[in-house]
Amino acid sequence: MRSRGKIMEATLEVIAEHGFDGVTIAGVSAAAGVSRQTVYSIFGTREVLVTRTMEHLAVEVMTEIRSRLDGPETVRDYVVEMVIGGRRAVRDIPAMGALLRLDGINPVLHPDVVQHAIPVVRDLLSPLTALDPRVAEVLDDIVLITTRLGLSVVLFDDPSIADDDDLRAFLLRWLPASMTVPRE
Repeated sequence: MRSRGKIMEATLEVIAEHGFDGVTIAGVSAAAGVSRQTVYSIFGTREVLVTRTMEHLAVEVMTEIRSRLDGPETVRDYVVEMVIGGRRAVRDIPAMGALLRLDGINPVLHPDVVQHAIPVVRDLLSPLTALDPRVAEVLDDIVLITTRLGLSVVLFDDPSIADDDDLRAFLLRWLPASMTVPRE
């Protein structure tokens, strides 16, 4: 599926340069060096092209974030490293940076973004039950808090917490109460 990969890579380049509204079949086919018919035959529509490309990118980003999650030993530290990893991905991958643009079809601005993000965040946080089995009781709350926190960190990035260490210190200062597992 060499053409598929070239087309998806070209789609990411177009998203990075022009945002989601700038993605056209003609523009992507030109950037990928393939015919429009090839793009249509593989993806069918512009919406499917963008969706499949972002899904593929999300898998890559999740793999990178997961690599950061091998060391944390507490629920709070795990959540902190996950949020930092998410922000790092948005900053380091130009197409992910397009999520910060306020253009018309930006998936982060979709009214159901939290509901769409929850399964992804739940999957990333599921190893927490191995750190502390009591987490299972409050995992849904931790997933919701982390989803909302992660989206706010990405959308409302702030110079006062510009680097990973500043963000980590901020999160460690304020997350303890919300990441406490109930005592039996």
